[in-house]
Amino acid sequence: MKLKEARVGFAMCGSYCTHRQTLDALRTLAPQCGSVIPILAEDSGAQDTRFGTGVHLREQLEQITGNAVRDSIVAAEPIGPKKQLDLLIIAPCTGNTLGKLAAGITDTAVTMAAKAHLRNSGPVLLAPSTNDGLSVSLRNLGELLSRKGYFCVPFSQDDPVGKPNSIVSHMDLIPRAAQAALDGAQLQPVLLASELEKKGL
Repeated sequence: MKLKEARVGFAMCGSYCTHRQTLDALRTLAPQCGSVIPILAEDSGAQDTRFGTGVHLREQLEQITGNAVRDSIVAAEPIGPKKQLDLLIIAPCTGNTLGKLAAGITDTAVTMAAKAHLRNSGPVLLAPSTNDGLSVSLRNLGELLSRKGYFCVPFSQDDPVGKPNSIVSHMDLIPRAAQAALDGAQLQPVLLASELEKKGL
């Protein structure tokens, strides 16, 4: 299936420091899709942080996609029985959400969207962003990528010296990774060089 024909769910979790890059990626992605349904983790839509307010985040999602935000388990549940999506993207995907998905826990709008979409054997594209991505969350990411239907936006260490376990996906690769996931393929390479590695440090 071509991305321009696809019905895409775009689910945002915490990792507030990556929201700006994620929204930029969504602005690029949305015009390339058939339609985009925005999904927002309850906490992300309710918290005001130094990176912005929950209200502004919701407004941006609705403006970019032209659709109302789904921010509850009840609102996300119909994705499954009504077969509303061809692809679900979770960006950013926090360590908390990785753990819940790996354990089969459904207690947020985002995890319900994943459960509902997977019921129809649809692809799920994860864009991990977490400070423990190379420690405790690595096990959960590996578990998910070993399951059929899960794919990953390529990522790198964002601060190998100051935060050696922290990883962040390259959000600008979301459109390419989305098309690959629709094709049943993982965009390669998954592990990218950090900025320090590129400088030879």
